[in-house]
Amino acid sequence: MANDKHKAEEMHASDELLIGRNPIAQALSSGRPIIKIMVAKGVSTGPAVEIAAKARAAGIPVQTVERKKLDYMTSGAAHQGVAALCAMKDYASIDDILKLAEERNEAPFVIILDEIEDPHNLGAIIRSAECAGAHGVIIKKRHAAGLTYTVYKAAAGALEYMPVARVNNITDAIERLKEHNIWVYGADMDGEDYCRTDFSGGVALVIGNEGKGISRLVRENCDVIVSLPLKGRINSLNASVAAGILMYKIAEKR
Repeated sequence: MANDKHKAEEMHASDELLIGRNPIAQALSSGRPIIKIMVAKGVSTGPAVEIAAKARAAGIPVQTVERKKLDYMTSGAAHQGVAALCAMKDYASIDDILKLAEERNEAPFVIILDEIEDPHNLGAIIRSAECAGAHGVIIKKRHAAGLTYTVYKAAAGALEYMPVARVNNITDAIERLKEHNIWVYGADMDGEDYCRTDFSGGVALVIGNEGKGISRLVRENCDVIVSLPLKGRINSLNASVAAGILMYKIAEKR
């Protein structure tokens, strides 16, 4: 009970705990507000010490704590001797995503995820989206992964730069994008060859659930269904792999 109370005093409902060197280094580089950084006692060299030095230079409090305390706060995850207590990252809006495209003077490029449940897949897709030049990712509030620590880790820092909007209804979001002359392409097995698809102009790419794929209603609201040819005996690709291939094909066409 005492430990539970101590943990509750460390974090509030609106806080986000980042763990591991890369997510924290990216948060520092991006200027994300950080409440404090905690470094495990006994760590005297390496990236964790460099992170602590940068934090102090930026006026961010640095606290040395027992490694057992970090283990407990991070539920035994691989924290690499450092953790940061940050304000919860705010979700963006669809308007924010469209505004970013406008600021870059580019046709909008948006990734829509229809009930992606695996946080590793979500993080990997966000990472690929940032690398491919997308302007934002749209996810669903229910029956889908949110922006958890695992997603931060899998995104390898991309979440600091990629707007993620969370919506109640994917079909409503699609209609909103169509109002801005954005064509919606759904990834599914029964569609036209992605290599023969014209991805010019505003693009929204829909990736479906790992097991069920794109829901019927979402599919009906797509303008085009595209497929990746499969040469082996397996009839589907991992969602993040398929998303990465299609995102780079779109980037190439743009």
